[in-house]
Amino acid sequence: MRWRSDRHSKNVIDRRASGAGRRIVGGGIGTLVVVLAGLYFGIDPTFLLEGMQSASVSGSDSGTRPQAEDLANDPLADRVSRVMADTEEVWRNLFAERGSNYEEPRLVLFRGATQSACGLGQAAMGPFYCPADRNAYIDLDFYQELEQRFGAPGDFAQAYVIAHEIGHHVQNLSGVSGEVQQMRGRLSEAEANRLSVRLELQADCLAGVWASRSNNIILDRGDLDEALTAASAIGDDRLQRQAGGTVTPDSFTHGSSEQRRRWFLTGIEHGDPERCDTFAATEL
Repeated sequence: MRWRSDRHSKNVIDRRASGAGRRIVGGGIGTLVVVLAGLYFGIDPTFLLEGMQSASVSGSDSGTRPQAEDLANDPLADRVSRVMADTEEVWRNLFAERGSNYEEPRLVLFRGATQSACGLGQAAMGPFYCPADRNAYIDLDFYQELEQRFGAPGDFAQAYVIAHEIGHHVQNLSGVSGEVQQMRGRLSEAEANRLSVRLELQADCLAGVWASRSNNIILDRGDLDEALTAASAIGDDRLQRQAGGTVTPDSFTHGSSEQRRRWFLTGIEHGDPERCDTFAATEL
């Protein structure tokens, strides 16, 4: 993946220095459950985090904004900053086409653990988006896990991860996330899981819309396969098999590998958020 623009996002917050080597004490069984669920089901444990408010959530703006010289010596941070900048441009244009203003989220880089307005986020849960503070969070070591544990290397695979979380931000701005959260409280566990699957698959599709509408990225041969491999690698069925368990569709919260690939491709092929209505789809 190559770039036509050198623009970086001003919305990247780096907390890695303050979080380096940090150990979380007193997180309790609730935190442990969230971590295990994140490992089992994949990225973006937003709904698991919600409600686990911490007494020390204040300081959500803490951290530094990386400068050009910092990014020059940190290829991963440089890459995610470029991806963030590009998502900002794409979604700003798409919202403008519909007569709306796009409110840019922030991307928080952390190491080990960090506070969010949705509760304590830990690296073991993978990247996540918190609708309460409109921040996406990622420990960049996740990319090493994505390559080694999930067999999904590559810079476009890494970009897909960021774009998926920004897809959740778009859902938050449009009110979809809030509606889903309200509905989940009135449903059985299996029904709530099916609703979560539709939410996650829509975020995959919106990630594809970004890739389709970007004017700044140049995809090399194999780049698309990288992102599709990443989408497949974190399908619920594959994760359950890796965990040595039985594949149980009623427990899916993100969708199968095939579903995640298909909806990401839908976004890429059409480049239209209207084609990402997973909630109206009769077949996922």
